[in-house]
Amino acid sequence: MEFTAAMIARMLNGTVDGDPDTKLNTVARIEEGVEGALSFLSNMKYEPYLYTTTASAVLVSNDFTPAKEVRATLIRVDDPYQALARLLAFYEQARPAKKGIHASAVIDEKASVGADVFIGACAVISENVVIGDGCSLYPQVFIGENVKIGRNCTLYPGVKVYRDSVIGNDCIIHAGAVIGADGFGFAPVTDANFMKIPQIGNVILEDNVEIGANTCVDRATMGSTIIRKGVKLDNLIQVGHNCEIGENTVIAAQSGLAGSTIVGRNCMFAGQVGLAGHLRIADGVKIGAQSGIMSTISEENATYLGYPATNSKQFLKTTVYLRKLPDLSNRVDALEKAVEALKNS
Repeated sequence: MEFTAAMIARMLNGTVDGDPDTKLNTVARIEEGVEGALSFLSNMKYEPYLYTTTASAVLVSNDFTPAKEVRATLIRVDDPYQALARLLAFYEQARPAKKGIHASAVIDEKASVGADVFIGACAVISENVVIGDGCSLYPQVFIGENVKIGRNCTLYPGVKVYRDSVIGNDCIIHAGAVIGADGFGFAPVTDANFMKIPQIGNVILEDNVEIGANTCVDRATMGSTIIRKGVKLDNLIQVGHNCEIGENTVIAAQSGLAGSTIVGRNCMFAGQVGLAGHLRIADGVKIGAQSGIMSTISEENATYLGYPATNSKQFLKTTVYLRKLPDLSNRVDALEKAVEALKNS
């Protein structure tokens, strides 16, 4: 598809600074721009590329003022990153949707499959499953007994959804993710043996949830593990049994939540964050990469860093002191030697 800069600006409620007839047929990062490409500038550390890029047009904010001459046509919008996301969503929607059921798919006679559904090769749909209209289940997806899937969901190859799970509307689950496997529950019976605790609950994903590749969301021991609407989980995340993640929270890769931890709304966790079990995290909390959370965070909109994690202000103070430790150690050594010399004099 080919668009002009003027057409893109109209789609985004933006304005054109330059040639409105500039032709655009692809998108590219600003440092990799080519003729015919549309790029964007939202992080100012990439501004130097604006003056050297060969992209034909660049999305910039309305209040951006170039420091020097720019060859590319500028399309001014309120938020360049958000505008790019809207464009990419439009492009994705324009792709033809897959339809039909592959001959090798296995669908139980008691399952209910909605209209305009795609089911790929070797997918398995078990007894009493309900699949809503417009869903896409790619090859080798497994759906266990009594699972309910809402409208317009996409499950990529190899997704496994265990029995009794409930998935809302407009959810995306990426390849290899496992929804509803047993929680990690074992009771010690002797010094060397453990008895498995049956996990009889389920998993609930509310509307507009996205689960990354190879992420695991365990079923509850009793009740439900709940991922609230709008939550976005990156790849390789572990969510333990009976956890609850609040609306519109985002969690980056390789993070882990131990069982029965409850996370509030609108939280942001960076990569490799670990949370101990049975904690509560307040709404709006931000946690830095590789932080370890050992106790409940009650303060809303707080930022925590480090291991064990502390409030960001305390963490930064501690970091300053840590940098001074070698010098302090040398000074203490010198003082000890001076005291020893005084004793011997």
